[in-house]
Amino acid sequence: MPFMLADVLRADGHRCRPLRPASAEIRALRALVRGRDDLVRQRLALANQLRSLLDGFWPGAAAIFADISSPIALAFLRRYPTPDSAARLGTKRLASFLAQHSYRGRRTPAELLARPRAAPNGLASEPEAEAKGELARTLAALLEPLGAEIARLSARLSACIEHAVAELPDGQTVMSFPRAGRICAAVGSMLPTLAELGDVRERFPTEDQLAAEAGVAPVTHASAKSRGVAFRWACNKNLRAAITTFADNSRHASPWAATVCRSARERGCKHPHAIRILARAWVRVLWKAWQDRQTYNPAQHTAATKIAA
Repeated sequence: MPFMLADVLRADGHRCRPLRPASAEIRALRALVRGRDDLVRQRLALANQLRSLLDGFWPGAAAIFADISSPIALAFLRRYPTPDSAARLGTKRLASFLAQHSYRGRRTPAELLARPRAAPNGLASEPEAEAKGELARTLAALLEPLGAEIARLSARLSACIEHAVAELPDGQTVMSFPRAGRICAAVGSMLPTLAELGDVRERFPTEDQLAAEAGVAPVTHASAKSRGVAFRWACNKNLRAAITTFADNSRHASPWAATVCRSARERGCKHPHAIRILARAWVRVLWKAWQDRQTYNPAQHTAATKIAA
């Protein structure tokens, strides 16, 4: 392998570009965004594990609240981990429990109590239900601090938006796109895009290279006898998630983006495919604005009108 690399440098060294690392601010932002995304994936895995566990011995506990990983749902499971522990739970007790935990939902205690009663009964015996109830209580105890830390990091990311716009060289460019506001940036839209895109323009001399890195351009396999187009698996997964999330959100603020997505659906594309087509079109605009260090201007950046399915 060292000899192969040496031969490449000898023969094609003039084609190799020096690798310049991103700035310290971008690396810090990238670490914060990726760390939050990792915690979100962990919470989702634990919530799915908890729901699967409840479906086996107490389906009603998973049905009482809309989000099983919400603070009120986790507090309920820690207080009532088994069907027997909630056997005497009535409207007054539930109302007291909801008031104690500052429940702000729209459902009344009677409506919430009707959900577990309408759910099917579990098939577990009493000893098995007690054992699984302990597991449910443990998972709830793990999810509670995890959700609190995710909320803290989300607030930190929201506070980073003002800093990104004011301090980072490309902050104004990236945050000028539709639906790049506080909420979208905190949950994985243009602020993560800025973190993954970085500030080293030599990495992406063409828009096609950026589209390939973001995973929104398909891969073409061709030979003398066949040709096929396939989904691009090898890419920056974090950048793809950020770009496609932004593209999906942009449909609600940009008539052009809504038209692109609707046209793709009318051609028979499923929703994820249509979003990737829209993301590929947005990459053209993002790359041009990023290279020119300009904010997004719909009247000026018209390269996105060249849409390829």
